[in-house]
Amino acid sequence: MKNILVTGGAGFIGSNFVRFVLKNTEYKVTNFDKLTYAGNLENLIEIESNPNYKFVKGDICDSAAVEKTMVQNDIDTIVNFAAESHVDRSILGSKDFIITNVLGTQTLLDVFKKLGGERFLQVSTDEVYGSLPEDMPELKFTEETPVTTNSPYSASKAGADLLCNAYYHTHGLPVLITRCSNNYGPYQFPEKLIPLMIVKAMNDEHLPVYGDGKNIRDWLYVDDHCSAILAVLERGNPGEVYNIGGNNEWFNIDIVKLILEKLGRSQELITYVKDRPGHDRRYAIDSAKITRELGWEPAYRFPEGIEHTIKWYQENEDWWRKVMSGEYEKYYKENYSSKETHH
Repeated sequence: MKNILVTGGAGFIGSNFVRFVLKNTEYKVTNFDKLTYAGNLENLIEIESNPNYKFVKGDICDSAAVEKTMVQNDIDTIVNFAAESHVDRSILGSKDFIITNVLGTQTLLDVFKKLGGERFLQVSTDEVYGSLPEDMPELKFTEETPVTTNSPYSASKAGADLLCNAYYHTHGLPVLITRCSNNYGPYQFPEKLIPLMIVKAMNDEHLPVYGDGKNIRDWLYVDDHCSAILAVLERGNPGEVYNIGGNNEWFNIDIVKLILEKLGRSQELITYVKDRPGHDRRYAIDSAKITRELGWEPAYRFPEGIEHTIKWYQENEDWWRKVMSGEYEKYYKENYSSKETHH
């Protein structure tokens, strides 16, 4: 493994992964990104001049562009982050999710099959497992949990995973799949829960919380996710799925309250809004396999990770103000302002 193609490397997790690889290895990284609303090259300003880094603007559904990029850069490994990933957007319209997440993955697999390579890693999500009961805390998602999707987003990711599995079994491609819990950390687009609540609180605006706020998520600091992906790339067994979790379950409402407390803002800013359709109640990942087989464990505890994250958003106000203008504001109004019910 020498030359990695990172698709979607200008997005939140992708850009953190690009920086992580360049900082911790000698690999060369080619970042292939369409630069949709969530892809932002400002995420990568600090490494633009790194001789081991190159950016190519392109769409993973464009097989000619993918093939050309792979040949020109002698790519032997693909890590596929490129995805439409916001559940609410998939509810408003699912076509883009099917095109990017399913057909895009199929295009990458076909080019990889044609050109050959050492590793193809599909970055997936715990959402393909559906939802867990709240009253059985001992139950967690394992790699053997059946795929049961409840949103168009998770259905599109499950479709991509199944294609990867099929190409492994049918064509013998060295495919690996990782499924992670909710990520948080620097450079996250402010439509996701944690950055949204941080910037709203900093602006003294109402913080919209879905339903009763009792949805449970397992939170993983983005650098921990990056180190896990690298471990799977380097030491994982092709054909396998590896769950990556933070061992860190929180009610959404408790995270919101923690952020308000850290920023010295009043809980009166919390506004409960109508819940989204098909909202899964609880996700929790069992990471025992990746720990047992590859020796990976999360390095960040949540109090430390959330401190880092809040501090980053405080110190990078220019970044998120730019990101939140225009496209984001329009979407935000469509999705939240009509739902506000009570404080």
